[in-house]
Amino acid sequence: MEGKKEEDEKGVEKEAELRLPDGTTVKLPVLVDAAGQTFVDVRHLQTATGICTFDPGFSSTASCQSKITYIDGQKGVLLYRGYPIEQLAKQCSFAEVAYLLQYGELPTVERSMEFQEKLTYETMVHEHLIRFYQGFKPDAHPMAILVGVVGALSSFYENTGNIHDPLQRERACTKMIAKMPTIAAIAYKTAKGQPIMYPRNDLSLVENFLYMMVC
Repeated sequence: MEGKKEEDEKGVEKEAELRLPDGTTVKLPVLVDAAGQTFVDVRHLQTATGICTFDPGFSSTASCQSKITYIDGQKGVLLYRGYPIEQLAKQCSFAEVAYLLQYGELPTVERSMEFQEKLTYETMVHEHLIRFYQGFKPDAHPMAILVGVVGALSSFYENTGNIHDPLQRERACTKMIAKMPTIAAIAYKTAKGQPIMYPRNDLSLVENFLYMMVC
């Protein structure tokens, strides 16, 4: 989760002090995330002192701030935008959860229908992309195939590559969400040596995935 600087009762930002071997003391900001977890911000430590931290596997280090996901593996907690994953799994559709992750809030009924329609009409992949599957061994690992094909998507949709453009970011996310079931289904069908099934616009995203997998 995203962290903010912790303040005392007087509104003064709290700091931690790190004493170096030469006796120098370095003050480091203290951050607290939305779940109440405390962090010491060492991002400027190396620049200011030449000293680096050592934490194999990032066992005690947060590598980024996120407004999207919060995970506490020891407590079995997984939140999407503040919502428990088990609540979303029971009460929301796949498209609604995808909308929540992308836009930060659950959709209204109208927005949900609009988003579902947008996904439906983005499920098709370029015919040339399908030829990529012919280069993989039939027994290749599915994740290896997905990595290769997803990586190739950027060469077909060049108007989605500018991460600094909000419209292009939105377009890229929507295309990826919509096309992923198609990509996975084609990988499965190719591995089985079966004819691929193209997505249908009269089916939902989940219905399309099942249709492309078993028909």
